Amino acid sequence: MNTVSVELGDRRYPILIEAGLLSRAAEHLAPFARGRRLVIVTDENVRPHLAKLQEALGSAAIDSESIVLPPGERTKSWATLEQLCDRLLRLGIERSDHIVALGGGVIGDLVGFAAAILKRGCGFVQIPTTLLAQVDSSVGGKTAINSTAGKNMIGAFHQPSLVLIDPDVLDTLPAREVRAGYAEVVKYGLIDDPSFFDWCEAQGATLLAGDPATRDYAIAHAVSAKARIVAADEHETNGTRALLNLGHTFGHALEAEAGFSDRLLHGEGVAAGCALAFAYSVRRGLCPQPDAQRVSDHFREVGLPEGLASSGVAATGAKLVELMRHDKKASGGVLPFLLARGIGQTFLDRSVDLADVERFLDEQPR
Repeated sequence: MNTVSVELGDRRYPILIEAGLLSRAAEHLAPFARGRRLVIVTDENVRPHLAKLQEALGSAAIDSESIVLPPGERTKSWATLEQLCDRLLRLGIERSDHIVALGGGVIGDLVGFAAAILKRGCGFVQIPTTLLAQVDSSVGGKTAINSTAGKNMIGAFHQPSLVLIDPDVLDTLPAREVRAGYAEVVKYGLIDDPSFFDWCEAQGATLLAGDPATRDYAIAHAVSAKARIVAADEHETNGTRALLNLGHTFGHALEAEAGFSDRLLHGEGVAAGCALAFAYSVRRGLCPQPDAQRVSDHFREVGLPEGLASSGVAATGAKLVELMRHDKKASGGVLPFLLARGIGQTFLDRSVDLADVERFLDEQPR
């Protein structure tokens, strides 16, 4: 088993990574059950994994109850949050209880936010079942729902008590979902680890073909990178954690234009957003063109979008910039952008002229 620790003082928690871990989850969840019933929240797509988890819990004489929600980004809504909280309260959730989030980023974000606000805060455990959730959203305590103003606009920082990652569950994931998660893997190389981006160029296709060793290495590397960044800047106050948003300002605008739907998955938006951030960095004279070309080439080669055309977004620059104005990272009327001086040299730029971003986006092929 590979164990990564998120070092947050007395709120320190482990991330356990091991093939087949779902079938052995009971021994790790038992301390959180405390002789009571564990409530598992999941979605319709994850029912096979739910059955395996409940079988493991039953074999260890741990009672469990499940709440199964509709799949998809639209589940991260006020309406679903209200329904979920009401159901959890009817089940008698106490402040000292732990809710189990079994699913992808949507379930993790929603359950984490519910845990943050139920009875002013109860515990939760993440068991991510998508590559994107395993390498990114399950770690770090960002929880949220979407609103009409944009993605993840309503939420809280609320750390899990434990993260259990079983890479084997990815074997049942559609290829498109795996590719979308891979975008978040590549992101760690683009932020501050150029040698890892080199590795992605060499091994990304092998990972996406389902090679277990390559996949497991990428998960452990990404999780370790995120744990380090979260420990240094838990609440995104000193600029370190903001680096994890590379590609998200552009990407969230693309997702919003696509209606937060299956037209453009989150990871696909991140891939296109990273490529656009590097292209815009070239425009600003910050980044060498060959580096930006490597980024777009790699995403294209593995079947991910790398711009507006491949994202299926035809909106004007003005429309996309208007969507960006709702970005939760805006402060004092200034929207910071994650730009790059090269691969592995991402930085936060608070001097970006949105009119220039609009012109840049209008110049992109559609």
